[in-house]
Formats: sequence, C-alpha cells, structure tokens
Amino acid sequence: MLTRKQHKLLLFIDAHLKQTGFSPSFDEMKEAMGLKSKSGIHRLISGLEERGFLRRHHHRARALEVIQLPEMAPAPAAPSTNVVHADFSRPAAQTLKVPLYGRIAAGLPIEAMAETDSFLDVPLTLVGTGEYYALEVTGDSMIDAGIMDGDFVVIRRTESVENGQIVVALIDDNDVTLKRLRRKGNAIALEPANPNYETRIVPAERLKIQGKLAGLIRRYH
Repeated sequence: MLTRKQHKLLLFIDAHLKQTGFSPSFDEMKEAMGLKSKSGIHRLISGLEERGFLRRHHHRARALEVIQLPEMAPAPAAPSTNVVHADFSRPAAQTLKVPLYGRIAAGLPIEAMAETDSFLDVPLTLVGTGEYYALEVTGDSMIDAGIMDGDFVVIRRTESVENGQIVVALIDDNDVTLKRLRRKGNAIALEPANPNYETRIVPAERLKIQGKLAGLIRRYH
C-alpha cells in the first residue's frame, strides 16, 4: 500500500515519462508535490523503490523507470496516461476550476488566446502547484501523442520547458499552437505527432512559451 504522496509522485513520474520520454528533474518533482526540499523527494523515491514500483538507474542522470502502477490507490487518481474520461452530466468532486480558452488547433496555428468567462472542472490529481488553464483541441496533428480532436488539454503556465515536452507556443504574438518542442540552435522546432503534418521551424525570438501539457480530459459522446 502506498501513501498518498508516494501514489501522487509515481503517477507524476509515469505521466512525465510518457509525455517526454525522460524522467522529471528533482525540481520538477518537488514543485509538482508542493514540497520545499529535495530530501522529501528522495524519501518518496526510496519508498517506491522498496515497494517495487520504481527503479533508479544510478549510472544515468535523471533515469527513473516505473515498474508497475498500483491497482488499488488510497486517493483518487488519473490513469497512468494522465487522461481522465469525464462524465460532464454530473458535478465533479475534488476539482479545480481553470479558465477554458476555447479551441486550439492541433494541426494549424490559431489566433492567440483571449479572456474568457468559461471554466473547466479539472480533477485535482491532474494538477500540482502553479497556475493552469484549459484548451479544447481541434485537429489530429497530435494524435500519436494520444491527443485527439475534441479533447481538453490542461496546461500549466510556465515559460520554462525542456526539449521533448508538449507545449502551447505563441508565434509572432498572434498565433498559438500545441506541439512538441525541440530547440535547434537559435530556432525552435514545433513537431506534430502525426506523419501527415510537417514540423514548423520558428526563430526563437518569434516564439513565446505559454505553458506545457499537464494532463488531458476526454469526453465520450
């Protein structure tokens, strides 16, 4: 049986590995868990190792491997894919209201986000510390990353992202798009997750990071 904090950290690591292909940094884990020191993260990781849920590769930097996910959890949590299948006909329990900035084209850039009076109830298990907003996805350019037309992506506001993370990028202070980010010298590559779309290369000075993917909510029709 895992503690609430162990369970939350394990899900965070698993989601980060699936989204980026590498394990989160201790600073990212500390921030996601709302802890003030890295020593608390070390204790949680050691506890997960002892229980057979996590493995550390000590000869590689930031190398964590999720061995298994708990079948029974002491706290409500998102699936390991960080996707929540939502029933919009009933009010959600233990949720955070985040602003919903309309629709974002996952295939082509759209106009920049504006102020909104709409909000989305997001399960607390998808968010940590920080400020969040949500967007509705249109298009299929990120389908191989598990992001489909009609999904709601939950975005954590930040300008600090790493290569390989899925981000909301603002181009020329006018267009915004959801893509995987790769830095290439003085330019940024915005990569789709669909071979039918081309990677867009943008000079770094023309691009602003509006946040990174924290979770995803899918509604069945």
